[in-house]
This record gives sequence, C-alpha cells and structure tokens, in this order.
Amino acid sequence: ILELIFHFFCFLRFDDVKEGDVVRHEGKRSDGYLEHIFKHAAKELFGMDVKEITYKALKNKDFQEVTLEKDGETVLRFAAAYGFRNIQNMVLKLKKGKFLYHFVEVLACPGGCLNGKGQAQSEDGKPDRALLAQMEEVYTAIPVRLPETNLHVQRMYQDWLEGMDSRKVQDTLHTTYSVVNQSTSSLDIKW
Repeated sequence: ILELIFHFFCFLRFDDVKEGDVVRHEGKRSDGYLEHIFKHAAKELFGMDVKEITYKALKNKDFQEVTLEKDGETVLRFAAAYGFRNIQNMVLKLKKGKFLYHFVEVLACPGGCLNGKGQAQSEDGKPDRALLAQMEEVYTAIPVRLPETNLHVQRMYQDWLEGMDSRKVQDTLHTTYSVVNQSTSSLDIKW
C-alpha cells in the first residue's frame, strides 16, 4: 500500500508543500510503518485504541515482536525483522508453517534504516552511535501526521481510486494469496 501511495505522490504536484511542512508517521524511528499499521488494525479490527506499543526483543535486538491481546487471547502479532539473518529466519519459519505473524516489517539493515551502509558511519566503516542517536532525536522531534489525514492521500482516494470503498481500492491496494506449486528445479534457493 505504502509503496503504491509513494509512486502516486511522484505524479502529484507539491507546489503547496514548504520546508516546514515535513511530517512523519507514528513510531519512534524512521524504519517503517509497523506502529501505525498496528494501531490502525487494532482500532479497525477490534475497536481498541492503542496509545503505546511495547516491543519485545526475541532472539536479538533486531528481531522484535508486538502483540495485541483481547479477552486473554492474542489477536494481533506483528514482528520487526532487521538484517538478513533475521529475514532468513522468518523465511524458514514461513516455509515450515510456523509463521505466527499477521504483519512483518522487514529491513535489510541491522538496526534499521538509519543504521544502513549509506548512513551514519565513522571513518572505519562502523556505525557512529552518537550520530545515530542524534539523528533519531531529530527524527522524533518532527510532528506526526497520520497518512489518512493527509490531503494528498485523501485526493488520491477520491480522484484516482474512486473513493475509499471502491472496487479499484480493493483491486489495487489489497493482496490476495494463492498456493504456489513447489518447483523441482535444482536452481531453487535453499535457505
């Protein structure tokens, strides 16, 4: 969904956007939208207004889980998997049918986007922890604006997607799944 919205924005004119209009999504870091999607899903699916999210580190600090409980039952289970080792473990769980998550935020860089190879590093190529902390502090100072309150997103739904509940929204922004037959090729990647 977010990638599609981003591509749509590339075609819009932003003459009215000024430098001071920079906003961010909910969440304490720039990594992704896990927190926003979690809160939105809790409200839309279960009528629960989640104010604060608690991440639980599992195998390491780059593999974390967020859950929502209702009436003693876990009804939402999200994960954040950063770095290729964690991504590989997620794929293995998926292949073994032991995949417990409704949503997974996947990032190749251990530590998230700000820690990526094109970001804050010292001259020896190691992460610059002080600069990383400073960048996260600057990021969290930017005001939060929910995507659904953005006039450009609203215009996209109205003009391009023919309304919030249109067939075009269903076809364009929603995913369907189907069984994929296992290939017998020896070139298959074995995780």
